Amino acid sequence: MSLNLATILREAARAHPEKAALLFDGGAVSYAELDAASDRFAAGLAARGLGPGDAVALQLPNVPQFAVACFGVLKAGCVAVPVNVLFEAGEVGYVLGDSGARLLVTWSGVADEAAKGAADAGVTDLVVLATPGAPHAAVGRPFEQLLETPVVGRPPLHQPDPGDTAVIVYTAGTTGRPKGAELTHVQLFMNADTPGPLFDLRDDDVVLAVLPLFHVFGLSSILDCGVRFAATLALVPRFEATAVLETIQRHRVTVFEGVPTMFISVLDHPDRERYDLSSLRVGISGGAPIPAEVLDRFERTVGAVVLEGYGLSETASTTTFNVSEQDRRVYSIGRPVYGVEVEVWDPEGRPLPPGREHVGELVVRGFNVMKGYHGRPGATAEAMAGGWFHTGDLGYVDEDGYFFVVDRAKDLIIRGGYNVYPREVEDGLHTHPAVAVAAVVGAPDDRLGQEVTAFVALRPGQRATEEELIGYVRERVASYKYPRSVHFRAQLPLNATGKVLKRDLVG
Repeated sequence: MSLNLATILREAARAHPEKAALLFDGGAVSYAELDAASDRFAAGLAARGLGPGDAVALQLPNVPQFAVACFGVLKAGCVAVPVNVLFEAGEVGYVLGDSGARLLVTWSGVADEAAKGAADAGVTDLVVLATPGAPHAAVGRPFEQLLETPVVGRPPLHQPDPGDTAVIVYTAGTTGRPKGAELTHVQLFMNADTPGPLFDLRDDDVVLAVLPLFHVFGLSSILDCGVRFAATLALVPRFEATAVLETIQRHRVTVFEGVPTMFISVLDHPDRERYDLSSLRVGISGGAPIPAEVLDRFERTVGAVVLEGYGLSETASTTTFNVSEQDRRVYSIGRPVYGVEVEVWDPEGRPLPPGREHVGELVVRGFNVMKGYHGRPGATAEAMAGGWFHTGDLGYVDEDGYFFVVDRAKDLIIRGGYNVYPREVEDGLHTHPAVAVAAVVGAPDDRLGQEVTAFVALRPGQRATEEELIGYVRERVASYKYPRSVHFRAQLPLNATGKVLKRDLVG
């Protein structure tokens, strides 16, 4: 038996050749065109001497060429290594060296830093995509050269073992160096095939693709899932609320997949009511817990149900999900998807019973769990202790099997011996009418060990004082939980996917 993830594109092109696969500023790419272009890309890799098992790094924003390159890499039997476009030279060099990449495809807007990183890693084959308005790159070969090799005979589609590595996705690296999670063809196929029916993805859907495709959420849950069900993807190169609103209106987007900060930015846009968002039927939230107030406000003002899910780079994205408006538990991350088991363990590795009083670490096993961390058997063994993947997330399960994330274990604040879960405090802050985004961290304290500290960005045109917000939260949580200080910022630091970088707040 063999299975190549790129088969999903080949089959979509056969069934819907003229249908738009990708919409972007300036045009559209049909499924037949995407399939043919990725064939030529695969042929171009082969002409360069790359073949099965060779790693090819892709450092591109959300542009059609990302999809062309990604599926072309898979068709050639190579391993795709998505790279964050915001990485500096040292970070690029680390990923290239750690993955053993032989070629880097990058974007002209970041080509200078990418070239430095490639040189440090000894990667001499650099391909650069130029896009309108981006700086000219004086390094590398043009992306178009990889599309010039003619396809002779049968179109390329290497037949790997289903357990062969298709993609190496690097973790966020919040503690130490990022690790490369090896995800296989069958894992990524299943994680494209399984989630789609959960939110009724159809071939007449238009899916907003603003989450970075180089991140596992965007790669698996948007690109792969969208192609598997022959939906149309509306590409937005980088998140900006106005661009998102314009894209939803212009292309009649039906599915909005994003992280909580994206939903917040859309809701708080000063001209939101001028845009027609009536085409939206569902919002998919993941990447971080969505504040209850944000979920409620989006459903109330936009009129589209928001379904929350949960996953990690190491679990090929989707692990649990709320399957529909009728079968969901609001504010939960849902129940495990087909073929996946999730449990809550105490520190000694014993499963905990249902109930919100039984908070422990979420552990996962199933088809979606990575092969391991690339080149790191020790880290893999530690993460897979007891035969289950240890997520590092704290949560509980209710009597009906719905899971709730309380917080990241590393974010837990221990104040004078009491456990404080930042999310609970953040949820309280998010209900204040002036608060747009809030993050709560533990600041070092000589007397208590850690003190509860909040960082807040206000909504446009709103005002609030530190004393007001402290008093507001104090009325809603136990006395040891409320923040003793609130720091205001014009905006909170976010990573490429829109998660708040708490480490940058307390550094």
